[in-house]
Amino acid sequence: MPADRRAIAGVDDSKRVAEPDRVRLARRIRDAALAIGVGAASVREIDTYNIYHASTRAIRRAIERLPVRPAHVVLDGNPIRTLGIDHTAVVGGDARCYAIACASIVAKVLRDDLMRRLARRYPAYGWERNAGYATQEHIAVLDAIGGTPHHRTSFRAKQLELLFDLDGEMAGASSATASGSALAG
Repeated sequence: MPADRRAIAGVDDSKRVAEPDRVRLARRIRDAALAIGVGAASVREIDTYNIYHASTRAIRRAIERLPVRPAHVVLDGNPIRTLGIDHTAVVGGDARCYAIACASIVAKVLRDDLMRRLARRYPAYGWERNAGYATQEHIAVLDAIGGTPHHRTSFRAKQLELLFDLDGEMAGASSATASGSALAG
């Protein structure tokens, strides 16, 4: 991350920041940002349009919720030709770009809070521990009792496809809904 004196110390890829630090950093980011917009896509949108198009919708919603219209946006991932706003896409951006890392932290703190609240309604899934990711625990519960209205119907097929790499080793898969965060400042 840049050595800018205005930068908040400790900001990094949200996956590399411990949860208590993410919560603290999210508060500081919210206080320092000129504006924050958060967008999400529903499981129905993901199942209907696919994760790419649902993510694009979530990013658009995040940008639209900003009280200021940005002239340019930086995104984590690949360019989105249908986004409708000038942007730079940075693959691995949450580990390489300060603004994307800030957005990543804000989004992850919000998502983790949502998963904890859903865990109280659906305790069998262990969402307070696995945040909806395809852990062995989560997969076992899906096999035993099925999904909830908050699970993608496409999740199981996708998860089976991604769960093992060519050597039979565990690989990551996520049951997360698409989300996006936008920060101005």
